[in-house]
Amino acid sequence: MEGAAKGTPHEARPAMRELYTVNQLAEELGITGRAIRFYEAKGLIAPRRAGITRVFDRRDRARLILVLRGKRLGFSLAEIRDFLDLYDADRTQVAQVCLLLEKTRRRIKELERQRRDLEQTLDELHEVERQALELLQDRGIPVPAGTEDQPATGG
Repeated sequence: MEGAAKGTPHEARPAMRELYTVNQLAEELGITGRAIRFYEAKGLIAPRRAGITRVFDRRDRARLILVLRGKRLGFSLAEIRDFLDLYDADRTQVAQVCLLLEKTRRRIKELERQRRDLEQTLDELHEVERQALELLQDRGIPVPAGTEDQPATGG
């Protein structure tokens, strides 16, 4: 969870500002102001006030980047909070990295299981498709053009 995530809008330009408004941060990171307020309400970032305006510093920006990366990788907000809390408690990051390694390995296993399940489901669907095509052909019914390559629709 360290560093900027690859392929995200914020990676291309380094932090130039010391402080950001909700809208500035949202635009830079490619998310909505509502998302930022949600993560603030969850206690993952903690802006300061400049009069009536909430302002975020570089630390908030970095934490938000880690939150977004964690969500993209499938970690829960509770898990992300654990990572961030460990960083605040242990500046050596040893505990954070150990927890990250444990959670990452668990997530990899979960995704590999999901991939196996998807592959099994796809194999079964391909078999059903093959049987349906065979049945239509055996009865001399032409398969409608293009349906072999088009995804099924819900209507």
